[in-house]
Amino acid sequence: MKKILLIATGGTIASKHTESGLSPKITGKELLSYIPEAKNFCRIESIQPFSLDSTNVCWEQWLILAELIRKTYQEYDGFVICHGTDTMAYTAAALSYLIQNSQKPIVITGSQKPIDLPDTDARTNLLDSVRFASDDRAHDVCIVFGGSVIAGTRAKKERTKSYNAFSSINYPPIAVIQDKRIIFYIDDKGRNSKPVSFSDSLGQKVFLYRLIPGSAGNVLDVLMDRYDALIIESFGVGGIPDYGDGSFRQAIRKWTLNGKIVVMATQVPNEGSDMSVYEVGHAVKNEYNIPESYDMTLEAVIAKTMWILGKTQNRNEFKELFYASINHDLLFVPEG
Repeated sequence: MKKILLIATGGTIASKHTESGLSPKITGKELLSYIPEAKNFCRIESIQPFSLDSTNVCWEQWLILAELIRKTYQEYDGFVICHGTDTMAYTAAALSYLIQNSQKPIVITGSQKPIDLPDTDARTNLLDSVRFASDDRAHDVCIVFGGSVIAGTRAKKERTKSYNAFSSINYPPIAVIQDKRIIFYIDDKGRNSKPVSFSDSLGQKVFLYRLIPGSAGNVLDVLMDRYDALIIESFGVGGIPDYGDGSFRQAIRKWTLNGKIVVMATQVPNEGSDMSVYEVGHAVKNEYNIPESYDMTLEAVIAKTMWILGKTQNRNEFKELFYASINHDLLFVPEG
């Protein structure tokens, strides 16, 4: 019988109603009391490193979770993290980079309604997550939610209220869970023979700039002194606008000359970027050698950039690590 560690961190699943709205109040032990049938197929212990609405979760908590799993990795066969949904995709992506090549499952779950309500998705999601974490084929970081198992780098929250809140972007779900059965679409455990590795640092000075029609490029000049990396969330397949003043290209030139990292991403969730398609992207990419997101999710791009900055700010080393496929985050990088 597998031994699972439940890591409770707060979120809607653990919330109760207060005068100010929902707030996490339910402990990890209390969460387990709502899924007594889990005792039939695994042994579970719980720990609570913090209790937060996931809006308040950031890089500090990601490092706490990674270190907690590192310290207890040999004691357990799998891990289930209960987490709020709003930043769950970011946490899943961050842990995918902080904990790599894990042959043990690290499952993140939560719910759209608190677990103590009669009508809730929480009990199903939590039981599914523990069941998946107890499966011999499960490994690496993933999200289990609404009956789907999604790679940690591929999840995006696309619905604020519906029970099927998360989608797998540009990559199929790892598995689905139906009627207590786990149906794997991607069963690749053991193909990676590398040992598990843990990272303990992240670069926090990362800024995401979302373009809108008419954006002023000189805004980027103001940001340069405060941040080490800039992710530009562009239109379509990716490009830099030119409204006649050349301000964006001038700003990017300053960033690169000052040893800063500039990454191009896209506002469109599906199918990814390709800056080579249009002149507005092709010229800038060639001139400044800007890495782009391709089919990665925006959450993965942000977390991966932070992870790399925790290791290096060298632009060539950054690009090499950025284009290395980790936990299914990147399928295809065109040559050149």
